[in-house]
Amino acid sequence: MDKRIGLYFHIPFCASRCGYCDFCSTAGRTDLMDRYQKALLRHFTEFAPRLEDYLVDTVYFGGGTPSWYGAERLLEIFETVKRRCRVLTDAEVTLEANPDSVSARALKQLRRAGFNRVSIGMQSANDGVLKAIGRRHRFEDVLDAVDAAREAGFDNLSLDLIYGLPAQSREDWADSLSRAVLMKPNHLSCYGLKLEEGTPLYRLRDSALIPDDDTQADMYLYTVEYLATRGYAQYEISNFAQRGRESRHNLKYWLLEDYAGFGASAASCIGSSRYTFTRDVEGYIASVMDGSPLLCESEELSHHARAAEYVMLGLRTTRGISAEDFDRYYRGAFPALEPLLRSYQKYGFARQLGDRWCFTPKGFLLSNSLIGELLDALAEKRYDLSAPWRREDYYSSLF
Repeated sequence: MDKRIGLYFHIPFCASRCGYCDFCSTAGRTDLMDRYQKALLRHFTEFAPRLEDYLVDTVYFGGGTPSWYGAERLLEIFETVKRRCRVLTDAEVTLEANPDSVSARALKQLRRAGFNRVSIGMQSANDGVLKAIGRRHRFEDVLDAVDAAREAGFDNLSLDLIYGLPAQSREDWADSLSRAVLMKPNHLSCYGLKLEEGTPLYRLRDSALIPDDDTQADMYLYTVEYLATRGYAQYEISNFAQRGRESRHNLKYWLLEDYAGFGASAASCIGSSRYTFTRDVEGYIASVMDGSPLLCESEELSHHARAAEYVMLGLRTTRGISAEDFDRYYRGAFPALEPLLRSYQKYGFARQLGDRWCFTPKGFLLSNSLIGELLDALAEKRYDLSAPWRREDYYSSLF
């Protein structure tokens, strides 16, 4: 049976940089775009023969701001993918877009070429808040972008929002959320603001303008409850979708499925190999063109590391984890986790559904700490699976 894989293309260009952004992106560098395009196409074309045994079922263009990069360049990349790979006819093909840089004409071009999902960066419905965080659009532009996407034929539309923004009250967040739902998106991503060192908003980390942890927690729990009543089921800590409209590409990350990334800072995980390319955009271009090393990090994941990732990523989703799935990576160690999981259940942080364990919304709020405890418990049970006498089936295999 053919294996499946998702492809990710990182487009690290933006018209300007938002106050909270810590992603790999460069603002206003239109002078680099043609050189980056040439490098990106060469990189993918050289790698493509390694994908001959795979069916491509998702393609994701993220950034940065892919919509600002231009439809012609995006179409050139996607046409190259279709020539070089076996792309399924029902593949999910996603474009990230900002309201100020997307046009009806471009959306129609992309839709005709096979793009079928668009994720629009709304962030807030409050124009004052948008200005304070460095966004270039107004809420009216979001409405126009959604209308243009629908008119172009996109019937799978996602909106990104952020809560915990400067001077944002619970009421203001509730208003943004309700206005988003009124646009009838198929998917919503709702992220809590993280103040990353080196970003302009980081200087506000101790300011009264930033909602405190209790207020952000209240915003989060309200989000989960409100969206559930509007037909959006939570399937990951920050993601909500109508039935069948979960992001198939992003689920690959959380379910430990194969994906290959291309472009500056893009990450890949294929089998037990995990690697990430340099975040330096000009360095990426130079490395591709002269054949010098591209990677900034790489590793071969051990059984223990895969088991840890299964726990860490699986518990980000409402699907959760199970002993049966866990044993594919690290046989026999799941019982080390069960006492902690049962204690989390006692305090309302986790629940057991059949043979699966998952966090509740309250558990998601504490997920970093809870998962850390679980990984510590797992580390204490670490053992070498390469030693045959440690395998449960070793003695039975002798007869």
